[in-house]
Amino acid sequence: MNTDQNREQGLTGCFKWGIHTSFSGEITNNGMRDLMKITKALADENRVRVLLALRGGELCACQITELFGLAPSTMSKHMSILYQAGLVDSRKEGRWIYFRLPNGEAPGTVKKAIDWICTAAKEEPRIQEDSNLLKKIMKLDPSDICKKQCCK
Repeated sequence: MNTDQNREQGLTGCFKWGIHTSFSGEITNNGMRDLMKITKALADENRVRVLLALRGGELCACQITELFGLAPSTMSKHMSILYQAGLVDSRKEGRWIYFRLPNGEAPGTVKKAIDWICTAAKEEPRIQEDSNLLKKIMKLDPSDICKKQCCK
């Protein structure tokens, strides 16, 4: 395959991922910025585990914090990075903050990244452990979890 064919094939791959390219084949500043936010977000094991935990649906911030056993401020930073990358959506209800995977209107890069993570990591033992622990956490009252975290 010659250089032009390689470039053409690479561009096709980028278009499939939803990365914005110029006519010269360079990734635009916004596309590169978005791509870098996603790769930064996926570069941490805890953030990848959060995405996998959210496959089952929306979770309260306190449930996510309980699952990972990290300080609330640490989880807040992780969630902020995921949110800035567009990998999670959030909503606030009273004093509670809920996180979920983005809806169907998410950019193609986000959808592909989440699909890839879900496929690549689903058989990891750590992910299975998280799933089992999350089932137990889901049976607890979120207000009790929150009180426990605030009083540590």
